[in-house]
Amino acid sequence: MTLLPRQIPLLAAAAAGLCWAGVTALLQYGNLQAERDLLAPQRLILYGLVLLAGLLTFMPIERRLGLTGLTIQGVSGSALLIYTLAFVPAPSEWLLYLPDLPVYCLLFISLFWVVSALSLPFIMVLSRRIYAQRALAGDLRRVRRQSYELGLLAATIMALAGLRVLTWVSLLLLGLIIVIAELLFLSQVRAETG
Repeated sequence: MTLLPRQIPLLAAAAAGLCWAGVTALLQYGNLQAERDLLAPQRLILYGLVLLAGLLTFMPIERRLGLTGLTIQGVSGSALLIYTLAFVPAPSEWLLYLPDLPVYCLLFISLFWVVSALSLPFIMVLSRRIYAQRALAGDLRRVRRQSYELGLLAATIMALAGLRVLTWVSLLLLGLIIVIAELLFLSQVRAETG
């Protein structure tokens, strides 16, 4: 039985879903923190599943949309996030407590990478549908900037929660700051006239 070209992405998506389910199951039921050896079998299985899941998730999207660097950013961000969740002891104090600060920094960096990598393809597809001008629709710098803004928004929300000052007002003000900054960036772009 031969695979049709349309069936290959579906099989890759199913395999990625199974890998992510395996990662979730290992995080939930694997008792990974009990193993101190970096090369323990459970840890090696988790490393392999995270790497395979990231590659199966981000590589087809990178090839299909032409977003260079998406696979590296997505795999490294998801690997750092899963490693932080699995093996780094959770912080017990607030953000400015110095012994817990490195854990928060790891979490912020990984969350920034993952959210920006996950939002990049969606922003690219939406911009191709929304913008009528070809120059704006294919502007990869704008697409990357907007995905980084979403990643920064997620990391800043996590930082406000770590400082224990996250309220609806601060969340709305933060969203308003990001929207105004993006509008200022967009106002600087000159449209091509044909």
